[in-house]
Amino acid sequence: MKIFVTAAELRTYVAAARGAGQRLGLVPTMGALHTGHLALVRTALAATDAVVATVFVNPTQFNNPDDFRLYPRVPDADAALLESAGCTALFAPAPEEMYPAPTVLRFDFGPLERVMEGAHRPGHFNGVATVVSKLLHLAQPHQAFFGQKDWQQLAVVRQLVADLSFDVEIVGCPTVRESDGLALSSRNRRLTPEGRAVAPLLYQVLQTAAARLAQGAAPAAVQAQALATLSDNPRFTAEYVEVADALTLQPLAAYASGQPAVICLAAHLDGVRLIDNVVVGG
Repeated sequence: MKIFVTAAELRTYVAAARGAGQRLGLVPTMGALHTGHLALVRTALAATDAVVATVFVNPTQFNNPDDFRLYPRVPDADAALLESAGCTALFAPAPEEMYPAPTVLRFDFGPLERVMEGAHRPGHFNGVATVVSKLLHLAQPHQAFFGQKDWQQLAVVRQLVADLSFDVEIVGCPTVRESDGLALSSRNRRLTPEGRAVAPLLYQVLQTAAARLAQGAAPAAVQAQALATLSDNPRFTAEYVEVADALTLQPLAAYASGQPAVICLAAHLDGVRLIDNVVVGG
């Protein structure tokens, strides 16, 4: 596996690969890799000739300085995992390589980002769109692979690609879970043993909410019950539960059977902010 730390190195590699007629896949990550990330890499390897994974903790998408400071960083372990998964190349730049000067451009995704993560993390999706744009320009992939655990991020990235006419296919990949249902996340490693033991409640709440919605319960009632269940456990501090249209992400006042909907939540556990979602219908 080749390892690059500068944009110039990556551009040279990409030019040679494209010149040789190879189809390129991109797997953007912030490191602290787990099985979910490796599943993205393997999916990309099955669909393309060469895969570039990126490991970059992007400072512009953190609105909480403590969250950025505490985000786990294990570069050597990440490189070893990627190599064992068969990844072709790793791009691991320093912040000054990605941001040689402060960015001036600001993205606004309208209603798509004024809910859920965007409402609770101001500026987050501007940072996501900025770094994804940079990575797409540098890596010039034919396909880029993102996990569906970050459902709203995936929707924003698809809107970004459509609006700016990037010549790339965005591939959404299913959320990978532990055997007890907890969605894999780099933040999980910050949980205490006691917190990890109760963390699967998040997915249980989502499963119950999805079943109730499919059975005809009103979205508002589904949302209220999910929030009440989380509130009943003192270890959790719920930030939001939303029942939304799966494409527009706007809250649903009513739900019709078969309609594509997504139930998303965010909650704090042991001081760690976790998100998850399930898709209903569609």
